[in-house]
Amino acid sequence: MVRANLKGVFPTYKTLRDGTRRTYWYHRATGRRLNGEPGSPEFIVDLAVAEKTMRDRLAGTFNNLVRGYTLSAEFEGGLAPSTKAEYRRILTKAESEFGEMPIAALDDPRVRRDFMDWREKVARTSGEREADNRLSGISAMLTWAVERGHITANHLRGFKRLYHVDRSEIIWLPEHVAAFMAVAPIEMQRAMILALHTGQRQGDLLRLPWSAYNGSTITLRQGKARHGRFPAPPVIIPCSAALRRMLDAMDRTSPLILTTKTGQSFKKRYFARLWDETATAAGLENITLPALDQPVRLHFHDLRGTTVTLLSESGSNPQQIATITGHSLKTVHRILERYLARTSGLAEQAIFNWENSERTKFANALTAIEGGKRGS
Repeated sequence: MVRANLKGVFPTYKTLRDGTRRTYWYHRATGRRLNGEPGSPEFIVDLAVAEKTMRDRLAGTFNNLVRGYTLSAEFEGGLAPSTKAEYRRILTKAESEFGEMPIAALDDPRVRRDFMDWREKVARTSGEREADNRLSGISAMLTWAVERGHITANHLRGFKRLYHVDRSEIIWLPEHVAAFMAVAPIEMQRAMILALHTGQRQGDLLRLPWSAYNGSTITLRQGKARHGRFPAPPVIIPCSAALRRMLDAMDRTSPLILTTKTGQSFKKRYFARLWDETATAAGLENITLPALDQPVRLHFHDLRGTTVTLLSESGSNPQQIATITGHSLKTVHRILERYLARTSGLAEQAIFNWENSERTKFANALTAIEGGKRGS
């Protein structure tokens, strides 16, 4: 029997009077019932008819463009799984609003106003960040459409975002880490230690397998550093004594290092919920940091900047930090400028170095006295 491609179809089930259970298949986009079982000749014929009906209905529309983009090689092979899932979600939302818009209308500069008006409506109901994300997903598709020759211009390119956030000065202070660890379940404690001692992103740590740890170093490939189909270069992180102590004491109940209490891999949303609950229990949802005008809530991703800060304050130079975090040297400099803007550690270290350096000995001997005489 011929194997059928089940994308775009779904089953429904019905129990008959005699107790037997019957399965009925439908084409998702058209709602057309498909006769036979998947793989049977009648099923394949009905599926082909339904697909043609859908193509005829959507030809030359926004819906057709979405389908082409999400089935393209650039989409399937060039984006991370999480990005693909998010773009599919966003474009599904957009289809309900612009699905029947002719592709030709996307070449009219005035279409930008239609998209911006929709974003404003979304912002009022779902927030500015969600509204911006929806336009970003559409803009990515339009860029693909330009490269494929479907349209001549992406009129959403360079749109100004509504949502702005600057967390460059937000880091976890020692007292925050201590408060978190005091109330955290063991799964969250391990996540805290792993994040603080490696400076890696949440997604990379949740996917980190035991095979990446050899007893002294952790080797991983960062998901966001991949280029299209090419994997990111490996990042080799020497483990601190505290990190080795934790890893060596753990039972390896799963291929992954970080797991739930039942030994299962973490789902992204479940991990985020547990982390937020722990942060709230630790009183970290409304804290005050030096030089910030208003209280803030600490997030997991703020640990990445915290690690950069700690490495720098402990005397590591940008090149050394880059080898641990996996950033480019240019990015490390930019991060240091942002994250270290309000920390006093480097300033105190600089003055300590100044006072104990032979090169600044002459300056340390200067004393201001009345009459302008130079001290010795």
